[in-house]
Amino acid sequence: MKPHRHWLAVAASVLVIAAAAQAGEAQVVVFDPKSYVQSVLSAARELQQINNQIVSLQNQAQSLINQARNLASLPSSALGMLQSDLTRTQQLLSEAQHITYNTGQINQAFATQYGQASLTMPQVQLVARAQQRWQTSLGAFQDALNVQAGVVSNLANARTQMSTLVTASQGSTGALQASQSGNQLLALIAKEIADLTAVVTAQSRADALSAADKATAPADAQVRFSQFMAGGTYTPPTVSMYH
Repeated sequence: MKPHRHWLAVAASVLVIAAAAQAGEAQVVVFDPKSYVQSVLSAARELQQINNQIVSLQNQAQSLINQARNLASLPSSALGMLQSDLTRTQQLLSEAQHITYNTGQINQAFATQYGQASLTMPQVQLVARAQQRWQTSLGAFQDALNVQAGVVSNLANARTQMSTLVTASQGSTGALQASQSGNQLLALIAKEIADLTAVVTAQSRADALSAADKATAPADAQVRFSQFMAGGTYTPPTVSMYH
């Protein structure tokens, strides 16, 4: 009986040792370096993709902001004031006295007031022609002064407009605002050129009418002298140069 017990004890001990060995092997953690590196690289790639998407969204948002700025228009416009100044200058030109800026009226006046007087024209008519020409020349010089005064009065507005537009151009937030302020500056320059043209035109009109009067006066004087030398009773006409 004793040997049998001994073998049973040995067998039980072997089973216990085997079970303990299997339990120890189950608790051991196996570390795979290759798998770990691949996992880290995969996570890094995913993180980089996320960062790229964030940067792309930021760029798109900035692009939309820039587009909004480029499409923003100027908050104010100088067009109304420019048109008002031009209208004022044009009104002064339209107030020209006697011979206006009309080719038909000019040709008719030069055929009657500045044309060659006939030897049979009465002295009264000759004097009336001379008086009419003098009044026309005097009125033209007055018209030129009025236009010059009107253009000078526009200079204050032009200074204000230029300051406003230059400030708007320098502070523009986008391409559209810069373009609009530039276009309005060009319009201001065009208005100034128009004012200058009006002044030159009015002064040239006055000079031309004065020169035409001086050119016609000797011819009229010659007619009057010829009539006087031809004989007959000469009656000096009454001349009224001022009204």
